[in-house]
Amino acid sequence: MTIARKSEMKTVDGPEANFTGKVTISGRFQRDDPSRVSGAIVHFEPGARSAWHTHPAGQTLIVTEGIGWTQIADGPKLEFTAGDILWCPADRKHWHGATAHQGMTHVAIQESADGSAVTWMNKVTDAEYLAPLGTE
Repeated sequence: MTIARKSEMKTVDGPEANFTGKVTISGRFQRDDPSRVSGAIVHFEPGARSAWHTHPAGQTLIVTEGIGWTQIADGPKLEFTAGDILWCPADRKHWHGATAHQGMTHVAIQESADGSAVTWMNKVTDAEYLAPLGTE
């Protein structure tokens, strides 16, 4: 058993190429073969969000704090809150982040396929981000 101590975890800023606004990433992990699982704790300040992206084996988000928004391409923009668990299916273009007025933190868990866990794409525009909420 290995324990990653919070006091020893590094926190880094989310890369500007992949995020809009202030995003911090901590608790990154990548499991050794044969596992393909990786993840991190990601905190989004109000107004911050990811760029559009896909995951070859899907992604699970466990929301631990705040309120956020997410959208799969050509789908409605949805709101989620602390305690919710999101699943984005494999190879579905999507984004997620905080709302305009409240921050959000989630644990992101995904598996790699062919050595990659994510494919980053273009940034979410302000118009996409601020579009009205839809329904599931």
